[in-house]
Amino acid sequence: MSGRDLFCQPRRMRRGAALTLVFASVLVAGAATGTLPGGEQREPSPGSTRAAAPAGRHSEIAEAAAKAMAEGKSPVEAAERAVSRSGNRWDAVYTEGEFEEFEESLDGEYTGVGLSARRERDGRIEVTEVRTGSPAASAGIRAGDRLVRVDGAKVEGRPVTEVVSLLRGDATDADAGSTVRLGLERGTRAWDTELRRARLTTDSVTVGELADGVTVIRIAAFTKGSGKAVREAVEAVPADSGIVLDLRGNSGGLVTEAVTAASAFLDGGLVATYDVDGEQQALHAESGGDTTRPLVALVDGGTMSAAELVTGALQDRGRAVVVGSRTFGKGSVQMPTELPDGSVAELTVGHYRTPAGRGVDGRGITPDLEADEHALDRAETVLTGLGQS
Repeated sequence: MSGRDLFCQPRRMRRGAALTLVFASVLVAGAATGTLPGGEQREPSPGSTRAAAPAGRHSEIAEAAAKAMAEGKSPVEAAERAVSRSGNRWDAVYTEGEFEEFEESLDGEYTGVGLSARRERDGRIEVTEVRTGSPAASAGIRAGDRLVRVDGAKVEGRPVTEVVSLLRGDATDADAGSTVRLGLERGTRAWDTELRRARLTTDSVTVGELADGVTVIRIAAFTKGSGKAVREAVEAVPADSGIVLDLRGNSGGLVTEAVTAASAFLDGGLVATYDVDGEQQALHAESGGDTTRPLVALVDGGTMSAAELVTGALQDRGRAVVVGSRTFGKGSVQMPTELPDGSVAELTVGHYRTPAGRGVDGRGITPDLEADEHALDRAETVLTGLGQS
């Protein structure tokens, strides 16, 4: 699995809360208007993008928080206790500030040091990318360096999500300007360096070209505007060039952006179905996408949520050959509800399925061709077979 200190986690790892990079058909897809895909209305709180408390478990959590407030106790802790009883790994509670920063991250902003990392098979954490102009770049850190320690804590063998949390300082609510000390190795050299976290923006969509003319469109996350960026990138690709859509390490984001991105390669039709409290809904691609150009979707164990939605749509509809390793398997739908003190409870309300009706949650998507270390080379070979000149 790979990860960037972008918004792979909320500001803090709350008890029982794991990654919550959202399959956002109900998180922020209709945030500005308070509507869900399919037209279902939710009354937003004044001056907020958060949904008012609906019936069911959301009401139970809200009542627990309100009771705690009345008794002079912490409503967040009361809500966390109520949420933890569900046993659902994706249910979580955020303070008001945490959720606001989470929403900001969907605009492509984050607090961090500007490096991406992945865990190798032997458990070592390797730096895979350093953002130009970031604190990590200024410190001379390079792709290929090994990250050994973060603030004295050894990171070998830890999930990348935990390493990301340490880099961001989630446990201490670290902000831009706070420092983090990294232990690194490069060959036989070992050294420590202190970085100052910064408020960074990210280009979630980047475009590159391989030596044989293949265009690589990498989507790091489905932040606002990323779907349009993908469509524009596809339109700019030379007519005789095949495309690799690199979704490795993409842990999700806004489903509206994911559907727009899928639409770049489809001419209308079904992208996914999902249910919210048992009510079935459907997501459809926009018309006018490129349906003929050779396409390979590149995935791995860090491909999650909305990125799996795109992968499943392109695979089921025969639009792309999927190359890489099995995806993460997050196919659940969360809905946020504002609690009486301004904090937010995010609870699972349903699951989505691919156009062929496949459930993704807990299963992931199996690629058409397995590839690991040389996945990009394999993708190029596949494009040659599909007609890439």
